[in-house]
Amino acid sequence: MTRSIKLAAVLFAFVPALGFSQGNTVNDSFNKAKQLLERQVYFDHRVTLYCGASFDAKKNVTLPEGFIATKHQKRAEKVEWEHAVAAENFGRAFKEWREGDPVCVNNKGKAYKGRRCAERANQEYRFMQADMYNLYPAIGAVNAARQNYNFQMLPHAKSDFGTCEMKIDGRRAEPPERARGQIARTHLYMAASYPRFRLSNQQRQLMSAWNKMYPVDAWECKRAQRIEKIQKNTNEFVKQPCIEAGLWDQK
Repeated sequence: MTRSIKLAAVLFAFVPALGFSQGNTVNDSFNKAKQLLERQVYFDHRVTLYCGASFDAKKNVTLPEGFIATKHQKRAEKVEWEHAVAAENFGRAFKEWREGDPVCVNNKGKAYKGRRCAERANQEYRFMQADMYNLYPAIGAVNAARQNYNFQMLPHAKSDFGTCEMKIDGRRAEPPERARGQIARTHLYMAASYPRFRLSNQQRQLMSAWNKMYPVDAWECKRAQRIEKIQKNTNEFVKQPCIEAGLWDQK
């Protein structure tokens, strides 16, 4: 065994002690992940994360009464798949995103970087991007407005979407209460599963608080259980409280 292999084995042995669990290693296609979610996870619970809007099998959204979208109005008609931990917020940990890669050259010979390069050149990034635990249905206009903004409490901001209490202020976003628990447990899972992604102390404190304040419900547990069967890994931040609450099907 070479020295590098021995070192890798030692580091791997310490992963559980450092608080890391296994992330997605099954599917590295973002498009396939969305299809699996649509067909095998959300087929009987077509409801968006932030606004609780229903949508059909063709991604058409029935907007809640009083919903307003002053921007991205066309995108309000369709559901999109939102990364709770924004792709850019973990993507910038990859050199390919920041600087590019020799394989990232278009047909005109021009080099490119960013998300497209990370997706092309790095499988680890593709696994993270396609992790179904981190993907949620959202009204397209809300997804567009949220962008890659971190979640924070914005007590003095008003809703940007009428009766849907999603707030955007500067480069910050505050989700409605109905979404906070799921968002929190997703952030904690991503930080535990992918060493490249690190939560700031402020973000970790907020997510830990939301995790306690907004416990799991039956749908969150069913969603996680379905994803576990497909993706072959576990989000313990959801599974364990679901088991304790008697909401995890033990069959």
